[in-house]
Amino acid sequence: QVQLVESGGGLVQTGGSLRLSCTASGLTFSSYFNHYAMAWFRQAPGEERLVVSAISWDGGRTHYAESVKGRFTISRDNAKKTVYLQMNSLKPEDTAVYYCAAVRGFATYLRTYEYTSWGQGTQVTVSP
Repeated sequence: QVQLVESGGGLVQTGGSLRLSCTASGLTFSSYFNHYAMAWFRQAPGEERLVVSAISWDGGRTHYAESVKGRFTISRDNAKKTVYLQMNSLKPEDTAVYYCAAVRGFATYLRTYEYTSWGQGTQVTVSP
């Protein structure tokens, strides 16, 4: 079972930037980090958890929600077992708990039920 730990959330003003990080552990010899597709989801109070961005095992394919295209960038460093989400031009509507997720596979996956491992979440708050 992969353990995921997010960091980098916080309070920022509208137009500001944050970079989220998610580092994986618990990987065995037969299950390297580069066997896993990764994604960032977010969930605001009273709303469902939705994908923000996803990335394939090698970083060759990425997906972004329409609401964050052009502002957010997902990337990964397989040597560091870490995936990043660079968030620029933040808006109040980006306020949510952001979750990192992982699943073994070679595609990009966009649904919560497709992911087998989740981090504990990190709060991002954007003030007006």
